Parts: sequence; C-alpha cells; structure tokens
Amino acid sequence: MRITFHSSESGYTVARLNTGNVKQLTTIVGSFANIQAGQTLQLQGQWREHPQYGSQFQVVKYQETKPATLTGIEKYLGSGLIKGVGPVTAKRIVKHFGLETLDIIENQIERLIEVPGIANKRVAMIQRTWEEQKSIKDVMIFLQSHGVSTTYAVKIYKQYGEEAVPKATASLVATVTNNPYQLAIDIFGIGFLTADKIARNIGVSPWSKFRYRAGVLHVLDKASEDGHCYLPESKIVPMSRELLTIKGVKESSVEHQENEMSTEIGEKIEHEADEEAIATILSEMVKLEELIREQDDDEPIYYKPSFFYSEQHLAKLLQQKLKTSLDVDVERVKSWINRYTASRKIQLSPQQYVAVAKAASEKLMILTGGPGTGKTFTVHTVCKLWKAMGKKIACAAPTGRAAKRLSEMTGIEAKTIHRLLEFDPSKMGFKRDLDNPLECEAIVIDESSMMDLFISHALFKAIPEDCQVLLVGDIDQLPSVGPGNVLKDLIASYKIPVVRLTKVFRQAASSAIIRTAHQINHGHYPQLEPISMKATSDCLWHSGGTEPEHGVQTICDLIEHYIPKAGFNPATDVQVLCPMTRGVVGTRNLNKVLQQLINPPSEEKTQLVRGDSILRMGDRVMQLKNDYNKEVFNGDLGIVRAIDFAEKEVIIDFDGRDVTYDYADLNELTLAWATSIHKSQGSEYPVVILPLYTQHYIMLSRNLFYTGITRAKKLALIVGSEKAVAIAVKQVKQQQRYTIGVWH
Repeated sequence: MRITFHSSESGYTVARLNTGNVKQLTTIVGSFANIQAGQTLQLQGQWREHPQYGSQFQVVKYQETKPATLTGIEKYLGSGLIKGVGPVTAKRIVKHFGLETLDIIENQIERLIEVPGIANKRVAMIQRTWEEQKSIKDVMIFLQSHGVSTTYAVKIYKQYGEEAVPKATASLVATVTNNPYQLAIDIFGIGFLTADKIARNIGVSPWSKFRYRAGVLHVLDKASEDGHCYLPESKIVPMSRELLTIKGVKESSVEHQENEMSTEIGEKIEHEADEEAIATILSEMVKLEELIREQDDDEPIYYKPSFFYSEQHLAKLLQQKLKTSLDVDVERVKSWINRYTASRKIQLSPQQYVAVAKAASEKLMILTGGPGTGKTFTVHTVCKLWKAMGKKIACAAPTGRAAKRLSEMTGIEAKTIHRLLEFDPSKMGFKRDLDNPLECEAIVIDESSMMDLFISHALFKAIPEDCQVLLVGDIDQLPSVGPGNVLKDLIASYKIPVVRLTKVFRQAASSAIIRTAHQINHGHYPQLEPISMKATSDCLWHSGGTEPEHGVQTICDLIEHYIPKAGFNPATDVQVLCPMTRGVVGTRNLNKVLQQLINPPSEEKTQLVRGDSILRMGDRVMQLKNDYNKEVFNGDLGIVRAIDFAEKEVIIDFDGRDVTYDYADLNELTLAWATSIHKSQGSEYPVVILPLYTQHYIMLSRNLFYTGITRAKKLALIVGSEKAVAIAVKQVKQQQRYTIGVWH
C-alpha cells in the first residue's frame, strides 16, 4: 500500500492498495483513523468513477486484519504504533519468530527476550504499550468511522481512560457517547465541527441542548481568536445560527474538501437553527453562570466568565496602581540625568528626557515609539536611574527572544512573563500572584503590545502595590494574538502617563528598514531599491510578478542563491513571514517547499511521516499553544534534534533546552520555515522575506506590513506585486476588538 494523501486532522485519505494484482494498484479514498504501510485491511464501500482520477473505491467502513506476510508484519510493527519497537527492532523480531510474531507478542510476550538486542526493560515497555494499544483499540474502532485521527483517539484515551466508549455491560453512558461536544472543550485540536460530526453519526439530535451550548461557546472561542473578549447579542445570535444550521449536499464529487476538490451540486438545509432557541440557550447559560450577560449602551453583551472576571479585576488593579504617585526630589532626578548623560557624552531628545524623568515618580507609565526613535536607550537610562535610586529591578517580555534582547538592552537578567510568574503544574496556575507577589520595586515589560488580557491580568496580580511599572511597546504594530487590546486600551484611556517617541535618530535613519517602516506607517508607498548583488540598502524589493506561483519560485531562488552570497545562512538566519496561512504563498504550502529546499532528506536525517506531513531532523518548528508542563509557549521556535521511533518521541531544542514530545502531542507543533506575521511578533530575525500578493487581500493592512518589515534586523526582502504593496500601505485595518477597556 502506498499513501498518496492523508490528513491527520480529518483522517481523509487517498491510498494505492495492493489487492493481489501486483500489476495494478487500486485507488481507495475515505476517512481513516490511522493508516500505515504494511497494514492489511478489509474494506466495505462502493466503486465511484471520478472524472479526473478514474475508478476509485470509496471506503465507508474498514477493519484492520493482521498482516499475513513477513514484510507486512515487519512494516506493521515498525510503523511507530508500539512504543519500544522501531524499524530495526521490528526486523529483528520478525527474523526470529517469522509468521508467528504477532501470536507470540499477543500470548507469550516474555519470549521477546530471545531476540538478540532486546533486554528485559525493553520487553516490559513493549508489553505495556501493546496492552495500551489493545485498550485503545475499542476507542479507535468507535471513532474511525467518524473521521477522527489516531492522534485524537490517543488524546481521548488519555483524557477519559477506558470509559471513553460504552462497555457492553456498562450501565452508565460514557462521556463521548453521552456528550461528544465535551471533546471540543477538553482536548486541544478537536473543535466543535469534529465533535458535531461524531454527534451526528451516533444520533445526537440537532436540537440537543449540548449541541446548542457547545455552538455558542465555539462562537465565543472563535471570536477570542480574533481578539474579542465578548460578543454583543447582535453578533452572537446570527453567528451561532449560521454555525448550528446543518447544510447537506444532494450530490458531490468523491474528493474531500481537504483536497480542495469538492464540488457541491445541490445544497439543502437538513436542520435550520432557530434564533429564538439560541436566545433561550443564552439565557439558560447565564442562569447557570456558564455565561455572563452585561449591558453595553442599548445592547446585551455576552462573556465567558473567565474573560469577564479577568477584565474587571485587571481594571481594578490598574486603578489601584494609579491612586497614588511616588514622592521624589524632581531636581535631584534632573541632576542625575544631566550627570549621567554628560559622563557618557550623549544627549537625550526632549521626549526621552521626559520619559526618564517621569519614570522616577510614576507607578505606571507607557513608553511607545517606532524603530529608531530611541526606545532602547531610554529604557537603558531608566534602569540606570532606578538602580541609582536603590530599587530592585525586574525585567520581562512575552517571548524568549524579546526577553533576551531586553537583557542586552538593560544589562539586567530578563525572563519571559510566564517564567517570571513561575508556573506551577500541580495547580495549573502561577506561583506568583496577589498572595505571593514578585520581589521587586520596579519592573520593565518590553513588547507589551503583545500582552493579551489573561497574561496582563496574571502579571498585574503579581506586581506589588508600590512597584513601579514601565510598559514598553510599539502601538503601531499588530495587537496581541490573544484576546484583548490591552496596550491600546491603556493609551486610549488618557489616564496613564504615556510618552511617545517620534524623532528618528540620524544613525537609525541610515537604515532603509527603519525608513521604510516609517514610510509605511505614514501611509506613503515605500521607496525600495531593487534586489541585486550590487545593492547597498538593507531593505530591498523583488517584483515577484502578479502570480503567487512566481513568488514561490522567487523566494526559493533568493534562499538558494542570493542569501548565501549576501553572507547569510539560509538554515539559521532567514525567516519567511506571510500575511496568511492559506494559498500558494501561504505558510502551509511554503513550509513544504522550503523544507525540501533548506532541509532536504538524507540518510543521516531521520524523519517521521504523518499523513501528508513530514517532520525531519533539522527542521525549524513552532509551538502552537501554551504548554505549561513543558514550559513551551505559543510562538516559541525550536529545532528538531532527534526522532526516536522506538520510544515514539521527538526531541525539540528550544534555545538550548531539549523538550520531549510524544507522538500524540505533535499537533502542538508546526513547521516554521515560513510563519505568519502575527506569530512573528516580539521576534527579530537577521533576514526577513516578506511575500505580498493580492491573493492576501483580506489580510493586507498597514500595521501588518509595518510589523513584518520591523522583524528584520539586518536585511528585509519584499517579494510580490506593486498592487499588493499599495493595498497594504493604504488599508488601515485595525479591526475593532470587543473589549470594554480598563476604565468602563
């Protein structure tokens, strides 16, 4: 069997199967929880004739049978399904026991000690994981017909144990059968749509309160991904109605939407959600305190409780911080600033001088400004002033890279906010809070535009009442990836002292990256030098034509030829930043292309094939969610250092710290040769390649373009169409985020 395509998310698979006629392989399509070379399958379904791909067998139901050949057994054992057995160990076992291998493992597993190279410890591991596989088999069989992948089946098993599906003699209905929508709440990667598919297949009513409740929560969760803390009634009701309405098709092509080939012939409505029923569910959820309803102007608004209480308490903490100011000798502060700058033969701009002077007495203030305006030296001087005042200083930033830069800027050890607050896995919360505050008298938080509602709330809970806080950030960058618009709301309140640096220093102005960033920010089409080996600018333009396919080729040519000649390493120095994940010049496609270009396969590199994706030693990867147990957070970049087929583990190096991932947790990672501009916030890279095409129209905006350009430290290369650049400069798309703000 040869797998042509497999989606680990949906299970949709296209494979070429050997049915006994070695001269002609059969194409099968369908949804498989797991599929591996070497498996023997019993299939049920029907033949379909695809207009482009010819005869295909559409699988409706399948069952795995034990492989009957030595090669099949070897591939089956070595496929990574069993911890402790990789391809080499599988070969040894099959060589020793032959066709009896699976019976031996099933009934006399202790005999594996007879195989050369397998010790008692390895036998115990194989026995334990074989039993786990048997236990999870029922879960997998139950879920496989609903398009749930093995990855999620393992996660479900870990979450709920053997009660995940009903036992024949059980009197209680198990979690998944009783309320499959709980999966979307409990398990990362399983959303409402997957849970809804399972529910429909096992006969849960479309009118189910579980379904309507889960739909409302899904709408609020999706809204939070767009930065919203709540939704007004005029948004949440129609959005829930659209989600909960079930649309069917009378006829469609065999190909699945994952392959982007599906063709709907005649859509029909199978269940039309009722807005009145949604309103009733909203009221019930409010009574049960699953939602909080507030009144904003003339319209009700709906929060998830965690959002409401975090927003309200953060406002209270900030207001308390501003009730009093510190009493300092202003003349003494000015005298110190003058002596300090004179001794170093430097001169602060009037704006910088005001910022340093205010930092001596304000308990909370904001320093903002674009690149080249002197934020770095201002923060450095503030820290020197605080130190001269005898204060114990802490420094932090949302990301590891930003924290490292802050350390270099101030000469003081800086930590990520998560590490500063000391996460405690035993209670799934931070050790530092109101009852156990940080031990500091002054704190600098850099890249504060990245702070979302929840990390801001956690941080201010841990800051002592008399501690001075300096928030530093560029307000013109994209807002936080998470919910809230904290820095912008604070500035818009006009109740917090804000110093905005606007003067671009002469030395900084010599950088075309900085000049271009300010041109973009002022709405001017940037003046860019064309790419050539004779180019002298650090911000260059390459017309990648109007077709995205041309852009992909241009990016590959730059990485393969131009970047090395310019003195940079393609594997370590270059980051491609895209406006979107989808499309030809989106992160998904570019990651596959760049993986083959920058980190091609070789005998020295082990690789793990998972459906249509490959993870290879040397690959750059990004973490997609906060994992406090591993101390790895959303947006962290790492390198694949090792893949252990026997242990079913992957080792990722995050800035010199090795972190181990089980196969079941690999959906927390994604390739990161190309990443989105949103995900790049707080990071700097030696070289940035920024593709801009009209294909990205929906995402093109001034602050997105500005953020992407300012991630480049030494060289920025813009590839694309002039029309797309003009659109990006013109469009000011600072989408309204539904936040009450901190002063409501």
